[in-house]
This record gives sequence, C-alpha cells and structure tokens, in this order.
Amino acid sequence: MSDTDDLPQVYLITPPEFELSTFTDRLAACLDAVPVACVRLGLASRDEDKISRAADALRDVTQTRDVALVIETHLKFVERHGLDGVHLTDAARSVKKARKDLGEDAIVGTFCAGSRHDGMTSGELGADYISFGPVGQTALGMGAAVELELFQWWSQMIEVPVVAEGALDTGLIRTLAANTDFFGIGDEIWKAYDAAAALKALVAAMG
Repeated sequence: MSDTDDLPQVYLITPPEFELSTFTDRLAACLDAVPVACVRLGLASRDEDKISRAADALRDVTQTRDVALVIETHLKFVERHGLDGVHLTDAARSVKKARKDLGEDAIVGTFCAGSRHDGMTSGELGADYISFGPVGQTALGMGAAVELELFQWWSQMIEVPVVAEGALDTGLIRTLAANTDFFGIGDEIWKAYDAAAALKALVAAMG
C-alpha cells in the first residue's frame, strides 16, 4: 500500500450555472488531469429540461471514465437518467426516504453544515458520506466556517466517509488532508481560466 492510498479523493462539484456546450469539455479535462472519485451536478436551475440535458451530458463524460455522478437534491432524476446517486442538502431529513427510494446500491450523501449530530444521524439512517462546510471563510450562506477540529474528531470516532467542502485553498487542504476522505472542489477551480491546472495545484497540496 503506497502513501497515495491514504490521500483524500477528489469530489468535484459543478458550478450552480454553466454553459453546457463548453462545460463538458472543461469537466473532461479535469477528469483526465487527476483521479476523481465523484462528480456532483449542482445546478441552481429549476428548469427540468435544462437539468435533464445537463445530467445526460455529464453522465456521458463521467461514465466513460468510470467516475460516479450524483445529482443534488433531485431524487427522481437518478433512475431516470442513469445516475449513481443523490446529494441531499437538508442534513438527515431526507436520507431515509432517499435510501428507500433508490435502494442499497445507489450513493446517498448529505450536507450537514457543521453539525456532528446531523452527521451521525445521517450515517445511522444509511448515508454513504457526510459533507461538512464551508471549510474556509465565505460571505455565502450563513458565513460561518466549520471548526476544523470537527474533521479530526470525525475521522477518529466515525466510520462514515466525510467530505470537506467550501472555500478551500491549498493551506486548508494541507491542514485537513489527514482527516478527511474527500475534498469537495467546485468554485475554487471553475473560476480559473484553466480549471484542470487549478485542480492539479489543489491536489498537489494533499500530499
């Protein structure tokens, strides 16, 4: 077992809005640049047709590279579009239903902000991973960063895999690399001209 086997894995998060005709190439470049475990489609749109087209296009990119694709919130899209699972945003509230509807083989993950209680409850209800964030300082949402000690505690006490996401930088990645299973990387790279190069720089900080 090499040292790299112990490093966190990359969990890519799409922007909330993107131009599908060009984004698929940017995503493909990222997937070809570094090993990626999972991609999360997180469009903010409520346009069902737009989300459907994005799901199909991203699935074509991820499936050929053997990368899992989950969709944020929209449970019914998973089976309809042949996706690998769902990422919930309401902590433990929908985990039980998602697991029942999608079955044991689907990925069910959920965002729990900085709540240990919600994270543990989600795990008990069948979540495959728990996401905590934002890790860094941001004006978005409630603006409160997660206490980094949460990841150390979780890695020592809980077996359910954990994702660290939100306002990451190389310093935070170095700090958390020993205590998280995945880094959820999104805006950190998509705002760069060369997303693949930005991703490689963040991955280099993991180990």
